[in-house]
Amino acid sequence: MKTDRQKPIAVLGAGSWGTALAIHLARAGHRVVLWGNEPEHMARLKAERRNQQYLPDVAFPDLLEPVDSLAEAMASPAWVLMAIPSHAIRGFLKHNARYFTADTDLAWASKGLEQGSAKLIHQVVAEELPQCKRTAVMSGPTFAGEVARNLPTAITVATASDDFGRRISDDLHSGRFRVYLTTDLVGVELGGALKNVLAIAAGAADGLGFGANTRAALITRGLAEMMRLGEAMGGLRETFMGLSGMGDLILTCTDNQSRNRRMGLL
Repeated sequence: MKTDRQKPIAVLGAGSWGTALAIHLARAGHRVVLWGNEPEHMARLKAERRNQQYLPDVAFPDLLEPVDSLAEAMASPAWVLMAIPSHAIRGFLKHNARYFTADTDLAWASKGLEQGSAKLIHQVVAEELPQCKRTAVMSGPTFAGEVARNLPTAITVATASDDFGRRISDDLHSGRFRVYLTTDLVGVELGGALKNVLAIAAGAADGLGFGANTRAALITRGLAEMMRLGEAMGGLRETFMGLSGMGDLILTCTDNQSRNRRMGLL
């Protein structure tokens, strides 16, 4: 069930990840409106038709339109994709709840836990936007630059709505982008958050010269800890063996494109 091409997909967040997803969706043939909260940054995106700050080598497809205001982005979207930092989500939703109605289909590609409460993002969304019943999270081993450059990628999308899940999958699908669906929001979000800690540890171990044996042990035993915690919190064991668990863990622990790994290396 592909999205009605007459309505744009609204991507909220014009950093590297939001821009990469907007580029991919537009390249797949969808109208996309991209909004960010920094007016000067958005003016540069409109003028230069690329995100010079984060993805300078990738030009925007014709179907991607940066917009000046959140009101414009949310005027009549087919569905909404948030790509804003996890620590900012509650404040953003609380301040802008008026733009989200019972008809808003909302997905997010943010990873992490809420600072202070340690709540998962889907819990924050449910508290701030109880009117939004069709929601989804996407996660997996994804570097923004590689998605923007159309390199092969696979992700997991978790949602309780079969229709919305199929719509996201169909809209994102291409010969180089594959989506796997699940209903396990807890497992998917925990995988995306917990792997950050292990990536820092792996970077620190490599920085200390502990070698490949240590890194492999950290990844393996770290995954076991993730699975135990995930099951205790209501996640599914098999989720942690998939893209949003093991896949993301391997990616961020072994490649220096990972900010968390680089932090550990310092």
